[in-house]
Amino acid sequence: MKIVKLEDVVGTEQEVNGGNWTSRRLLLAKDGMGYSVHDTIIKAGTETHIWYQNHLEAVYCIEGKGEVVTLKDNKVHPITAGTLYALDEHDEHLLRGITDMRMVCVFNPPITGKEVHDENGVYPLVNE
Repeated sequence: MKIVKLEDVVGTEQEVNGGNWTSRRLLLAKDGMGYSVHDTIIKAGTETHIWYQNHLEAVYCIEGKGEVVTLKDNKVHPITAGTLYALDEHDEHLLRGITDMRMVCVFNPPITGKEVHDENGVYPLVNE
C-alpha cells in the first residue's frame, strides 16, 4: 500500500510550476500503478494550449470555474466543481481558468514527473 499526502509533495521536485498551473504529482510512473495522479491548480485568468498526443487524461474539477475549448470543433465546455472531462481522443484543447481551479488529473501512461508541455502543448514520452 502507498500513502501519499499532499503536504509531503508541496515544495519538492514533485511540485511543478508550469506558469499557468501548478501540478503536485502524487503518483508517478515509478510507483508502478500504470497511471499517474496529480493535484493541479489552474490559475485564474489563464489560457493553456494542451495536446496530449502521447497520453490519455481524465480531469476532475473539485474547486473553481473554467472552461475547455476543443479545437477540432471550437466547442466550449464549462467546467465547475463536480465536473469530469476525459481527453479520450488525445483532444487538442485550450484550458481556461475563470477562477482558480483545483483539479485531480489522471494520466495513462503515467508520467515520470519530469514532463512539461512543449511548444505544441504536448507532454513527451519520457523513460526513466
